[in-house]
Parts: sequence; C-alpha cells; structure tokens
Amino acid sequence: MPTTAQKPPVSERTEAAAEPRPASRTLRYLTLAMAALLLLGVGWTVATLAAGRTPGENSAEAGFARDMSRHHAQAVEMAMVAYAKGQDPAIRQLGYDMALTQQAQIGHMQRWLQEWDLLPTGSRPAMEWMPDGVGVDANGLMPGMATREEIIRLYEAEGAEVDRLFIELMIKHHIGGVHMADGVLDASDRAEVVRMAEAMKQAQQKEINELRKLQEPNG
Repeated sequence: MPTTAQKPPVSERTEAAAEPRPASRTLRYLTLAMAALLLLGVGWTVATLAAGRTPGENSAEAGFARDMSRHHAQAVEMAMVAYAKGQDPAIRQLGYDMALTQQAQIGHMQRWLQEWDLLPTGSRPAMEWMPDGVGVDANGLMPGMATREEIIRLYEAEGAEVDRLFIELMIKHHIGGVHMADGVLDASDRAEVVRMAEAMKQAQQKEINELRKLQEPNG
C-alpha cells in the first residue's frame, strides 16, 4: 500500500504560514504605493485650489471686470454711431467690428463676476485696483473715456464729421483701454483674465493703428 506523506512538525507549519507569500507581499506594496499617491494627489489638489482661489470683492480682477465693462460699454455706443452714420465704409466696418467684439467681451467679464459670486458693481471707487494708482479724471471718467458732451456731438454730427469725431474719440478711448489692460496684467496671474487682457491690448492697439491711418489726409 502507498505510504502516507508525513506532515511537517507543527512549528514548521507555523513558520511557513507566518512568512508572506510573494503575491501577498506584492499586494501590500501596491497598497502602500496607492496610499502614497493618494496623499500626493491631495497635496496637489490643495496647492491647485490655493493658486486658483476665486477673486474677492476688492481684487484687481474684480475691479478690472467691472471697470472695463463700463469702459467697453461707451466704446460700443460710439462704435454703433459710427456704424450707423459714418461716411467712410472703412469707418462703418470698424464700428461694426468694435461693437461686436467689445460687447462679447462685456459678456465674458460679467460671467466672471457671476462665477466669482460678485455683483456687477462694487463699493470701491473706479480704477482703485490699478497698480499705478491712476484713477478717474476731474469728470469722474476712466482713462480715455469721452465726456457726455463729446458723445452728444458725435450723435449730432453728419457725414465726414462723424468719421473725424469717431476717430479722434476712439483713439483716445483705446489708449485708455490699453493702459487698463496693462494694469491688470501687472496685477493678476489668473489665466482667463490674462488671456482676455492680452487679447484686448492686441486688438485695441491694432485698431489704433488703423484709425491713425484713416486720420491721415490720404487715409
């Protein structure tokens, strides 16, 4: 008859059971590695949230969104007059393009304020957020903005006078807008604000150059 295999002594069986099997060791290492990655992930998340903290009531980002929305609103008003009454087709086209672009940018900035849980208007004086401290002028207007009297003159102008006034007022207005864009670029590193300010600066500088060419005698 076949002989029955003898079992190892109890002490040997106990030692064998106590020694981790290769699969068990692998699982333990994977668990430790996953725990370490989880802790790292939590750290990265906290750092990311801290870096992308929502702008507050008195932030440069909020001030820029509010003030530039108002600044743009006047540009849209003047551009629509040029589009409706300008004599030069190039002026009418510029007016149309400016109104469309700046109205869309107003929409983006107002959406930021909603996402940041802020009101469209704040309690701080206009331009107080600017790093260089340049505020409003004696008429309470931000850099480059036209007075109400100048806007009325634009509305009442006819023919070539519409073109002349529009060019004059919009060059000044855009120079002020570029200054404000530079201000927020110096004060903010928030991605969407930086992208918008850079786009505004580039577009408005380009339009200043186009307007100056049209201002020339043979423009």
